Amino acid sequence: MTRDPHDATYPSQAVVLAGGQGTRLRPYTDDRPKPMVEIPGTGVPIIGHQLAWLAAEGVTDAVVSCGHLAEVLEEWLAATELPLRVSTVIEKEPLGRGGGLKYAAASLPRPDEPWYATNGDIWTRFPLREFAAFHAERDATATLALARPRIPWGAVETDEFGHVLDFIESPPSPYLINAGVYVFSAAFAGLLPDRGDHERTTFPRLARERRLAGFPLPQGAYWRAIDTAKDLTEAAKELARTGPSGA
Repeated sequence: MTRDPHDATYPSQAVVLAGGQGTRLRPYTDDRPKPMVEIPGTGVPIIGHQLAWLAAEGVTDAVVSCGHLAEVLEEWLAATELPLRVSTVIEKEPLGRGGGLKYAAASLPRPDEPWYATNGDIWTRFPLREFAAFHAERDATATLALARPRIPWGAVETDEFGHVLDFIESPPSPYLINAGVYVFSAAFAGLLPDRGDHERTTFPRLARERRLAGFPLPQGAYWRAIDTAKDLTEAAKELARTGPSGA
C-alpha cells in the first residue's frame, strides 16, 4: 500500500542541535560554531547541507538550537536563501543535551505533531520518509537512526588455525551506533528532562518500556560525523567520488 506523502506520519518540522563548540575541529571552530564549518569543495557549511536535505524530505520548518558563537550562525541564516522556514533559539545557560532538546522543541510550530531532530555535525543522506514510516509502524515514542561506521584501521582475517587469510582496509564495524538523527512522537518532548542528558534518562526508560526503536540506515546510505579535520578531508574525498548529493 502506497503511503500518502501528506500523511501526518511524515513529520514536517525538525530541530537541529547546533550549539557544540567543536574543540576537536580547531582551528576551524575558533571563529565559528561547528555546524558552520564548510565541507571542502562545496562552499556550504555542514548545516546548509542538513537544511537542504531536510527540505528535500518534506520538512517545512526547522528550529536551530544555537550556543557557541551563535551570532555567526544566525548571520549566515539571515543572509542565505533557505529552502524552508528556520527559527533559532539560544540557551541562556547550559541545559545539557536533553534539556537543550526540550528547550528547542518548545519552539516547534506544531507541538501536537511528530518531529525530526539531528545533531548539527552530521552529514548524511537517507530517506526520512522511510524512517518516519518505520517509527509509526512500531508505534514508538522515539526512533534512532543507526549507522555502521567504518573502522579506521585495517582488519586481519584469519582461519580457525590462525593462518592469515586476508587484509581488509577500513571494514564496516560489526556494531550499530547512534547516528545522531531521530524521529519523535509529539509526546516525546514532555518526557525530556529540563536539564541533563536524555540518553542517560529518557532513552533508557523508553527502552525498558519497549517504546524506543532503532532504524538501521539503508544499505549504501551516506553517513559521516564531522568531528575532526580528518573527517572534513574524508568527506571532501567522498563528495568528489559521489557528487553533491553525497549518496
